[in-house]
Amino acid sequence: MSELALACLAFVALHIVPSTPLRPALVGWIGERPYLGLFSLASLGGIVWMVLAFTAAPLTPLWPGMRHLPSAVMPFALILLVSGVMTPNPTAVGAARLLKRDQPARGILRITRHPVMWGILLWAGAHLLARGELKSLLFFGSFLLLAGAGTVLMDLRKAQLGEVWTRYARLTSNLPFLAIAQGRNRLAWRELGVLKIIIALLLYAVIFHFHIGLFGVRPY
Repeated sequence: MSELALACLAFVALHIVPSTPLRPALVGWIGERPYLGLFSLASLGGIVWMVLAFTAAPLTPLWPGMRHLPSAVMPFALILLVSGVMTPNPTAVGAARLLKRDQPARGILRITRHPVMWGILLWAGAHLLARGELKSLLFFGSFLLLAGAGTVLMDLRKAQLGEVWTRYARLTSNLPFLAIAQGRNRLAWRELGVLKIIIALLLYAVIFHFHIGLFGVRPY
């Protein structure tokens, strides 16, 4: 369990770097692309270490798991993830130019400006509650913490862009559906894209069907 805790701590610490003065210093030293490449490799290595440590850690139950929660939550998580990946997002690294478009908040961005992060939040939160044991609290809790904090930290970094970000922030919200509920935006079903939703649901069906083969446990 100590190795898993160390792996999770290292993974979280690594992802705090982009929000510290260390990032611009590293970028100035080795360049933007090499930094992003090294960061991606380090992130992948961190995830592999976490998975291996998670597999080796003993099972320590903490509460009765809500076993069917992931089955209900994962379709929405995958819709957010797939739509977020397939939609140009001004909050992404190097994508600030998208803020200057006439309609910078379209599709899934009308619902939340951080669809990928919220997809990860739903995935991690559902599995954490479903499993109800210590190693899942460490593993999924790390992703839950990073995704939640990431939405706030990305907003703080983009706020430095000034008026173009202020305009975008007025049209969107971090919390899903908040901007729509407040009348600052509207839900446009056609912009969500039928193809994206179909891909997400097909991905859910594949993962559900092959879950025990892929992850060694039955789907909840």
